[in-house]
Amino acid sequence: MVVAIVKPLLLLFTRRDWRDRDNLPRAGGVIIAANHLSWSDPLLLSHYAYVNGRWPVFLAKSGLFEIPVIGWIIRKCRQIPVLRGSTDAARSLRHAEDALREGACVIFYPEGTITRDPGHWPMMGKTGVARLALVTGVPVIPVAHWGAQELLPYGQKAPRPFPRKTIRVVAGPPVDLSKYEGLPMRGKVLKDATADIMAAITAQLGELRGEKAPDVPFAEPETRAG
Repeated sequence: MVVAIVKPLLLLFTRRDWRDRDNLPRAGGVIIAANHLSWSDPLLLSHYAYVNGRWPVFLAKSGLFEIPVIGWIIRKCRQIPVLRGSTDAARSLRHAEDALREGACVIFYPEGTITRDPGHWPMMGKTGVARLALVTGVPVIPVAHWGAQELLPYGQKAPRPFPRKTIRVVAGPPVDLSKYEGLPMRGKVLKDATADIMAAITAQLGELRGEKAPDVPFAEPETRAG
């Protein structure tokens, strides 16, 4: 039902410029790690994953599951609730780990929120994606996209479907995390692995935009040193 309704709407209101689609494995557990530009991102990346043979699985805020109709749809689409609190958050990651081991394609935004960088470049990432990748051994595919911020700019509730927007997406090769295998998954290891993932996403976005990314990623105020 979701595919029958959403896919035609996306085809109607957006143009596709999808590159290097062969880098996304067609089977087996895989993590798509993407930059976050807009609340429209999940639909746009779901379209990308689905057309390339993968059913998209997201970690969604638990409150969405309580909304009538929307919550029912999200459950039927096999999405994973993100719960608040350290214990519950860890349980959400365990659900994601189980899904990956069962062969799911799980899409993550390592930044944890829509970028606040003035130039829409990726910010510093959080370590959950790196932890899952190292625990499960599944490949991490860095995916960059551009155009969602024009369809639904951050802070606005209504999309801007006209004129028709071009959504550009590029998938890179798996991030090489082999140097972290066998190391204790804490502290510097997770931070360095996360930095490698974010660097790969940023490199893909720079290629897509034809621009040079900032040398140092933007950090939200609460994560900045000092």
